[in-house]
Formats: sequence, C-alpha cells, structure tokens
Amino acid sequence: MSNTVLHLKDASIYQRENLILSDVNVEVNKGDFVYLIGKTGTGKSSFMKTLYGDLPLLEGEGSIVDFDLSTLQEKQIPFLRRKLGIVFQDFKLLNDRTVKGNLLFVLKATGWTDEKAMDSKIDDVLDKVGMKTKDFKYPYQLSGGEQQRVAIARALLNDPELILADEPTGNLDPQTSVEVMEVLQDINKNGNTILMATHDYALLLKYPSKTLKCDGNKVFEVVQRKG
Repeated sequence: MSNTVLHLKDASIYQRENLILSDVNVEVNKGDFVYLIGKTGTGKSSFMKTLYGDLPLLEGEGSIVDFDLSTLQEKQIPFLRRKLGIVFQDFKLLNDRTVKGNLLFVLKATGWTDEKAMDSKIDDVLDKVGMKTKDFKYPYQLSGGEQQRVAIARALLNDPELILADEPTGNLDPQTSVEVMEVLQDINKNGNTILMATHDYALLLKYPSKTLKCDGNKVFEVVQRKG
C-alpha cells in the first residue's frame, strides 16, 4: 500500500492551449498538510482543477488517490471525486436546503441508502467541525465561517483520501480564517491529508507546513525559515 496520495512527474498543466505550469514534480503523502501558494494568475486554480478532473493532464505523469490523471476518462471523474474532499472558496452550499439537507444530498448522490448510517455520518462530520447543533439551519442563516465549516464537513462525508481546499479562507475575515484553519488543522491531526491553495500568508506563518509555490510557470517547494 503506497503512502503517496498525489504524485506528479514532469507534468504540464494547460488551460485549453495555454501552458499554465510546466515540469511540475510534486509528491504529497498520507497525513501531510501542504500549502499551495502564489499570486493570482500563477496557476493555483488550474493546478487544483487538474487534480479533481476539471482540466485534463496532457503531458507528464500524474496519479492522485490511485487514479491515473493522464488517462482519466470522463466516466471515472465522479469516482475520483468521491475519494477526494473538495472545499471551495465560495462554499457552494444549496440555499434551499438545511445544513443536514445539504449533506444528505451529497450522501444520496454518492450512493448511500441506509438512513441510519447517513444520519450517523452527518452527525459525525458536523461534530468534527463544531456544527452539530446547527444542522437544522439554512446556509443563509449562517455566518461565512459557519458555512465554510459545513463545506468542510461535506468534504469529509466519504472519508476522502485527500482534501483539496481551494482558498478556503478567501472570503473570510482574519479571525474567522483562523477558526476555519483550526478546524482543518484538527482534521489533519486526525489523519486527513490536506492540500490547501491560499494567498493568506498570515496563516502560513501561524501554521507552518510544507509549502509549494506557483511562480513563473513552475511549482517548487519553498523552504520556510525557522524563527
């Protein structure tokens, strides 16, 4: 059983015919917490989209949670996404359903049928993000930070091998960002592997971890200076 959940070798990432990143070599192992940083327009989003099958990997090798990205077919994408937890900047919650309704929707869409098991899973993931008492609320009744916690809970539903968090604190004020970050840190300590794209350097200083940077069409590891 390999420890590697994400492996890219000499990969080039394109958006249509535009080369966004070239010669990407990245490895993420089980249990890692890895940041992906870089200015807007340096390719963070394209990098993330390639990982969850939104953009095809046209050059180089890539595997993520045992799926080969270079040969990934359209029909495999839903199965790939079940093994990934994806957290977006804008929460992507359904406003016409309660918190619980949002999570039920995902479970049913991914093949769960046993009501007891679904209830218990929803309780479990909401507990992990400190939102268990708010399962009856609608997203518009929640603060941004609470909505993002629910989005993180949703990402945990199918016990993902890797969580991709794309600017999860991008829409939140600094204090709320720290609270959401604490949730992600806890989840990571419980064994979830996380790759988080961010431009919030304050969080990197507060919670130092392995950091990859997009710059000049490349992705490279940044060595953080201690002290």
